[in-house]
Amino acid sequence: MRVLVLIYEFPPVGGGGGRVAEDICRGLVQRGHQVRVLTSHFQGLPRREEIDGIQVERVPVGRKLPFKAYLRDMMGYVLCGLLPALRVVRAWKPDVIHVHFAVPSGALAFVVHLLTGVPYVLTAHLGDVPGGVPEKTGRWFRWVAPFTPPIWRRAARVFGVSEFTRRLAEERYRVKVEVLHNGVDLRALDPGEISLSDAPQVVFAGRFVPQKNPLQVVRALDGVRDLPWHCVMVGDGPLRSAVQAEIQARGLEDRFSLPGWVSPDQVIEYLRESDILFMPSVAEGLPVVGVQALAMGLAVLAGRVGGFVDLVEHGRNGFLLDGSEGQSMGVSFLRQLLTDRQLLLRFRRESRLRAQRFDIENIVDAYEQALRAVARRYGS
Repeated sequence: MRVLVLIYEFPPVGGGGGRVAEDICRGLVQRGHQVRVLTSHFQGLPRREEIDGIQVERVPVGRKLPFKAYLRDMMGYVLCGLLPALRVVRAWKPDVIHVHFAVPSGALAFVVHLLTGVPYVLTAHLGDVPGGVPEKTGRWFRWVAPFTPPIWRRAARVFGVSEFTRRLAEERYRVKVEVLHNGVDLRALDPGEISLSDAPQVVFAGRFVPQKNPLQVVRALDGVRDLPWHCVMVGDGPLRSAVQAEIQARGLEDRFSLPGWVSPDQVIEYLRESDILFMPSVAEGLPVVGVQALAMGLAVLAGRVGGFVDLVEHGRNGFLLDGSEGQSMGVSFLRQLLTDRQLLLRFRRESRLRAQRFDIENIVDAYEQALRAVARRYGS
C-alpha cells in the first residue's frame, strides 16, 4: 500500500501531533508499506530526506518558529503544497491519503481529493476543531470555520485522538468520528525498575503558551517550596520570558531548569529522570507527552481537560485539576505526592500499567486496517 501523508508540521518542527504522525508512518513502513510525507519546510532542514524509510518532502512556506505556526504559515502550506501534492499523486499514485489536522492540512487533502479522486482518512487532534482550543484558534476559526464542513464530510473515515475530540467534532460537523488514541513505543520507552530519588523531579514539557498554562507550574510549586523538589520546564514559546520572570520574582532560580526547545529524544531523557509530570493545561487533545509520561512511569498532575481524562484515573495514577480550583488544588496534590513516597511510587507504577492501552503497535495496526479498507473500497 502506498500512503501519502499530508501534515503541515512534522518533526523536528511542531508539537505532539507531528510526533504522532511520525510514529504511525514509521510503523506502516515497518509493516511493508510505502509512505511519503508532504510537510512544511523550516530553515536548516533539507527539502527532501529519508527518515527510517519514510520519504519526506518539505515545501517552503516561510515559517519562522519551530514551536508555533501562524495563520499565514498554515495557509502557505495549503497554497504552496498543492502543486507538489498533485505531482506526487500523478507520479507515485498513492492508494490513500492520511491527513493530520483538518485545518490546515485537511484543506489540502480535500482539494487533492477533488482533483484526483484519491480518498483520504482524517485524524483530528483537537486544535483543528472549532471550540477545541478557543484561546488559540478562536479568532481565525471565525474566518475559516464556514469553509471546513466539506473537509470532514468528504473524508472516507475520521478519527479523533481522544473522546473529547470525538464528541466535539461530532457535535460540530455531524459526522461519525472514531477514537484512536495517540500511541507510544513501549519497548523503546522502558523505564526499567521504578524507584524514587531523595528530591523528586517535576517536569513540564510543551509549548509555553496560554493553552498549556506554564505559569501555574511555577505558582503551584512555590506553594511547596518547603519540600525538596526540582522542576524542569522543557519547551519554548511566547510565555517563556513571563515564566522566567515569575521564577525570579519568587526567588526560585535554583529550583528550576529551563533547557528550551529540545529534540524528542531529549524530552524522553528528561521524563526518564523525573517522577511527576505537571501539565495544568486548559485545553488538550491527547497530549503525546502525557502518553510518554505513562510509558516512563510518571505520576501525572494535569488539568481535567481533553485527553488527560483518558490518561489519568484520579487518585490511581495521578490527579486531575479543575479550572476553578486549579492552583490551590495543585498545591495540595503536589504536597501529597512530595510527602507520601509510597503514594508517589504507587502512582508511578500504575501509570506504567495504564500505558499498555496506548501501545503504538496496536494504534498502527488499527490505522493500517482503516487505510487498507479505504484504499480497497475506493480502488475497486
